[in-house]
Amino acid sequence: MQAENRCNWAGPDQIYIDYHDTEWGVPEHNSRALFEKLMLEGFQAGLSWITILKKRENFRKAFAEFDPDILCMWGEVDVNHLLQNPGIIRHRGKIEATLSNAKAWQSIENDIGFGNFLWRYVDGKPILNAWEDLSQVPSQTPLSRQISKDLKKAGFKFCGPTTVYAFLQAAGLVNDHLITCPFRH
Repeated sequence: MQAENRCNWAGPDQIYIDYHDTEWGVPEHNSRALFEKLMLEGFQAGLSWITILKKRENFRKAFAEFDPDILCMWGEVDVNHLLQNPGIIRHRGKIEATLSNAKAWQSIENDIGFGNFLWRYVDGKPILNAWEDLSQVPSQTPLSRQISKDLKKAGFKFCGPTTVYAFLQAAGLVNDHLITCPFRH
């Protein structure tokens, strides 16, 4: 694939290119994987995405592969341990939110499934936008505002509408690859 046709946010670092080419915008239905993506987007708030990509494996090790059934049992001792881990973003609020979000995830998962909960907002198929330029891509939409509101109502934290929109893009519920990008379809 020619780099000049790829979405212009993806690069020049190879980790960014690989993420764009193999993961970003690919529809994800697995509830646990969706939880991980949402939590990582929450950690990214206020930082660059490449920071998260470079630390992603550290996050996975530190947070038990983002297994909500494990994380919901963690407490203050675990939070303090994570705050000492230089391989992750050491933000108490985001760490505590991840643990409490695991409990909220469990409730949704046990009720209808976290994947089902999210995919129903798009009737089970990705929204395919037709942006010509990165400047046209919104940072949030009415859909991301609604999902953010519903997630917060369910007990989630660090999931504002901008974070949720980035998550929807990453998890493939919204396809925002530019129309010139060879990875659009």
